[in-house]
Amino acid sequence: MGRADARRAQRHGSRRAAKSGGIRGLFTWRKMLGTFFGFCLLIMGAFVALYMYVDIPKANALAERQSNVYQYSDGTLLTRTGNGVNRQIVDLAEVPEAVQHTFVAAENKTFYKDQGVDLKGTARGLLNTLTGKGKQGGSTITQQYVKNYYLTQDPTVSRKLKELVISLKVDQKRDKNYILAGYINTAYYGRGASGIQAAAQAYYGVDAKDLNVSQGAYLAALLQAPSQYDWATATETGKKLVKERWGYTLDNMVEMHWLDKSERDTLKFPYPDKPKPAHGMEGQTGYLVEAANKELDKQGITGDMRQAGGWTFTLNIDKKRQKALEKAVDSQLESKLDRKGNKVDATVQAGATSVDPKTGAVVALYGGVDYVKHYISNATRQDYQPASTFKPLVLASALENESKTQNGDLIGVNTRYDGTSKRPVVGSDTPYNPENEDNRSYGDVTVQTAMNKSINSVFAQMVVDVGPATVKKTALSLGLPDKNFPERPAITLGTMNASTWDMAGAYATLDNHGKKVTPFIVKSAKHRERTVEPVKGIGDQVISRKSADTVTSVLRGVVDSGSGQAASTSAYEAAGKTGTSENNKAALFAGYTPELTTVVALFGESPKDGGGQVSLTGTANFGRANGGGFPAQIWADYTLGALNGGSGVQFDLQDVERGEVTLPTSPSTPTSPSQSPDPSSSQPSTPPEQSPSDPPSESASQSPEPPPSQSPDVPPPSETPGLPGDGADPGRPGNNNANNNPLSP
Repeated sequence: MGRADARRAQRHGSRRAAKSGGIRGLFTWRKMLGTFFGFCLLIMGAFVALYMYVDIPKANALAERQSNVYQYSDGTLLTRTGNGVNRQIVDLAEVPEAVQHTFVAAENKTFYKDQGVDLKGTARGLLNTLTGKGKQGGSTITQQYVKNYYLTQDPTVSRKLKELVISLKVDQKRDKNYILAGYINTAYYGRGASGIQAAAQAYYGVDAKDLNVSQGAYLAALLQAPSQYDWATATETGKKLVKERWGYTLDNMVEMHWLDKSERDTLKFPYPDKPKPAHGMEGQTGYLVEAANKELDKQGITGDMRQAGGWTFTLNIDKKRQKALEKAVDSQLESKLDRKGNKVDATVQAGATSVDPKTGAVVALYGGVDYVKHYISNATRQDYQPASTFKPLVLASALENESKTQNGDLIGVNTRYDGTSKRPVVGSDTPYNPENEDNRSYGDVTVQTAMNKSINSVFAQMVVDVGPATVKKTALSLGLPDKNFPERPAITLGTMNASTWDMAGAYATLDNHGKKVTPFIVKSAKHRERTVEPVKGIGDQVISRKSADTVTSVLRGVVDSGSGQAASTSAYEAAGKTGTSENNKAALFAGYTPELTTVVALFGESPKDGGGQVSLTGTANFGRANGGGFPAQIWADYTLGALNGGSGVQFDLQDVERGEVTLPTSPSTPTSPSQSPDPSSSQPSTPPEQSPSDPPSESASQSPEPPPSQSPDVPPPSETPGLPGDGADPGRPGNNNANNNPLSP
């Protein structure tokens, strides 16, 4: 290498060294540490500036709270809530010391020692807010008091920073007892109760001074989620969680030496009293507001936010249709009941939900005779069974999955089944042999006839042909809740739990040609600071149009010539299904026209404490109060009014599945000779379409047969609402299924 080359190499090396050294120079420990401390100083300076800038403000608008407005769909007033805040301030000295400690134990064990803030919790809250994860726990009692008394519930970064600064200042200027008193007097406990005095009255009917430690622990636990933890309306999960938090609170008190372990071990969960509806919620108003509030909770407009006031909630409720529904219940049911003189009539509860199948909007709802007299909404309650109104969903699943009978026939309208009463299902791991109404056997029948007469044995076999798990999957996709929903053949009788709201969604989906309909009641929710989008009422195609339209075709037959004839009129075209649960504890009619889907139900509920389920048999001095009686008559009266006296719109049915038909010498699903109809017996030997048999009903043996003059598919006059029937499992001793039938005791 020459001198020139050596000099060039030396220059290149020097440049590389300089470049490398420059990069390393930027990231020396000294510079990095300096940058970190500089950043910390910047944050501290910003916080000091914020601390100097933010003063303790005046009390927020809670003391001057605005009302919330609930409107009908046309903008006319339904009701106002929150004009006066349900709160009575009490001195801390009036609250037993042990009850005071429950709130500290539940929310902030370090309350008496901390400086009023939880920096970790605040940092976590800021991060959750910035990342869109919403509200979080971890705030001190001081911070929660500041939020309730001075600020708002909005989960924003600016509000959280103000909360931090004001909490520090409040903690410096006020003693802990003042802050604790402010906290328990401003917190929202649910049931419209703000403050511990109103909460003590709302949940236990006592003054705050008379609360015991167990009750105090429940109220303290309640603050974490008032709507979710209210025992009267909580789900099973909510009840489990609030019990756990109640126990957690008491355990913390033991840890803090505020409660003896021996006393803790003797304490039992203090079940609260039933709620008392607020003034102004009389009649159907309270049910409508309650349904709207439940939906708003799911939309993120919590009870705390509503309590702050200033909202205008417009509901989908059509004022005219709502009045028509109330009038129909009054004229077709209430006018015929003697609630004071007849013990059965005193148990009758009616509920209904009406939905626009093209949008999902709930246009009318009936929750009970009066919200202030019966707090539980019969429209949304899920503690009764939908009974045979579930059978169309079995057929929908069979069609959607192209299921076949045991003979290999594709299931459709004309596919034939054996309708013998108590015939064991074939092909099931779970033995099942349901009895038809009045133990009547029908022999070889089509699916159409089986639906018209609600023949239990046919649909029990169909569930097996499709598969119980597959049927359940279809039902859930249509909108039924997964609530007490076994995967056994007995589900054909609707042995799960579902409300009229749930069933209206499922039937509206059939009405909407298989496109999912989710009922929703809130049209809009507006506040000066925000607007919330409503629930999306129409979803994806959950079953094919062919399947949905075929079910509609079959259900037209139920109304035209089956158990639902009380709903039939020339004023509109309708499809529907009746249903009556075991022992006549519930009776339903679920039906629809091309423009409106409505489910009406009666429930037998004991008027005594506990409200257990009882039989409806004997309602209005008639026999069995089944789905083809009162519910169908209410449905027809309401639908006629809701459609302004009628409608010429027809169902647009496409590609209806007729099914495959085998013409065997024996029924399509083989049975043993002992279960086959005896030709020499009094049972009909000809197909049921030509036999003088009664329409089936769901509580087989509890009502007299209709007069002999009646034809098989024609129900008695409308003034005898106990008939026709709906085909439920009567659960007789001879059913030989006690271990497998969920209807058995």
